[in-house]
Amino acid sequence: MATDYDAPRRGAEDEDAESIEEVKAAAATKKSQSPEVDEDETLVAETFELPGADLSHESLDITVIPQQPDEFVCSSCFLVHHHAAAVQPGATVCRDCA
Repeated sequence: MATDYDAPRRGAEDEDAESIEEVKAAAATKKSQSPEVDEDETLVAETFELPGADLSHESLDITVIPQQPDEFVCSSCFLVHHHAAAVQPGATVCRDCA
């Protein structure tokens, strides 16, 4: 698409005046074309249930393993990584964060 950069430009005041009129006209036609629906979004969200989403009968059992001597905590993402994932030996930043 060719653009003529030498063509006179319209001022910001002209654009604002026309755009306000256009917005008002578009809003008036939009209201006349579509009916207004006043629906509470929170009510709709409360009545909608996903299949299998009820996990209240499940119990969560996790065994926490302390940090091992060959692991380190990244000082950027705070995840525990194996020492091979360090940028340099002895560094506290993992390769993903570096």
